Amino acid sequence: MKQKLQRLALWIGLTALALLLFSLVLKYHQASQVLAVIASVGIAFGLASVHSFRSYQYTAWIIVAIVCGMIYPSAFLHWGNFDLRNKWMIMFIVQLVMFGMGTQMSFRDFTHIKTMGKGVFVGILSQFTIMPIVGFTLTKIFNFEPEIAAGIILIGSCSSGLASNVMVYLARANLTLSVTLTSVATLLAPVMTPFWMKVLAGTYVEVKFWAMFVQIIEIVIVPIGAAMLYDVFKSGSKKWINRINLVLVVSVLWLMALIFGFWPVLETRFGNTGMKVFELVSFFAGAFIVGKLYYLATRYWGKIKDFMPKLSMFGIVYFTVVTTAASRENILSIGLLMLLASIMHNSLGYTFGYGISRLLGLDKNSCRTVALEVGLQNGGMASGLAGVMGKLATLGLAAAVFSPWMNISGSVLGNYWRKKSERFEKINSQE
Repeated sequence: MKQKLQRLALWIGLTALALLLFSLVLKYHQASQVLAVIASVGIAFGLASVHSFRSYQYTAWIIVAIVCGMIYPSAFLHWGNFDLRNKWMIMFIVQLVMFGMGTQMSFRDFTHIKTMGKGVFVGILSQFTIMPIVGFTLTKIFNFEPEIAAGIILIGSCSSGLASNVMVYLARANLTLSVTLTSVATLLAPVMTPFWMKVLAGTYVEVKFWAMFVQIIEIVIVPIGAAMLYDVFKSGSKKWINRINLVLVVSVLWLMALIFGFWPVLETRFGNTGMKVFELVSFFAGAFIVGKLYYLATRYWGKIKDFMPKLSMFGIVYFTVVTTAASRENILSIGLLMLLASIMHNSLGYTFGYGISRLLGLDKNSCRTVALEVGLQNGGMASGLAGVMGKLATLGLAAAVFSPWMNISGSVLGNYWRKKSERFEKINSQE
């Protein structure tokens, strides 16, 4: 039944696409807008019914977000009096995305650093040098406005995300190395992202290293850590579980004290720096509670683990549609140049990532892994930081344009490498 509905949606989408092309020729612009939305949504739903295109479904939903944001921008900026670009809303959504990412990670991912030391070193070094420097070079070539240029450097300075793990899996490359690189790069992001923003984007926008460090901890490290607590509760030793339960009790007491008026008391005794520390403590306290609740939820509803990646995908689509709506005028004026910059940035990431890895003696599968890890950045993190900073329309523009292209190119490259591996294995088996 589900597959039949998906096939029906695909046919509706393809029919709407044909009518869209027809209406564009006849210049029926109002009809074109509606048909564009129907076509993109129908195809996004329907791709799941075609096995060879199933891996592109996530990218299709990103395209739906862009189409909707461009055609009906006002619908995705405000709902009544509520601003969808609200700082706290953005923070909540990006934490949700990162929590979903964390559910696909575990502490065991870090144990491979010892056995894959060279691959991890090459991957991390490439990740946090190639992409920021290439991004900075592109801003000089294209001469974008300061905040838009800073957005390119921002996405280049972010760590890789789960999309890279998916593409490495498609490519049948070194998935263990990919997951380890993503985990280590995410842990380093609170230091490396503000560092490169300060060094390379400091002339474009004001960059406060400490403030950005705290923001990345709050929106990336805290939710991922909360999700990874599930791994401890599930398979950790009794000793560690007891320790975490003790911290959990202290966390509950701390947050209850804040609810009942302890925060104003702290404000009278500590300055801004001290209050930032207490803010971080509060976020970590919340992480222990959410981690425990998620573990309990998995015990009573096991399917929630399969639901979390979809929730993350929803968050990315949300960022894309809101950023596209907010950046519509900028996209219309410099969209093609930004797309060209994204293609160059992404392609150079793949090229340098693979080339440097090969030069340093990694095997082909590991080189492919490093190439995908370097070329695919965490667009959700970049969008979240731009939103928290209140600059979604400018700083967030690069993430809105780069993310869809990265998903398209990553899917194509991953599928190409997979087919190449299959042909190689077939030849070996015949011999």
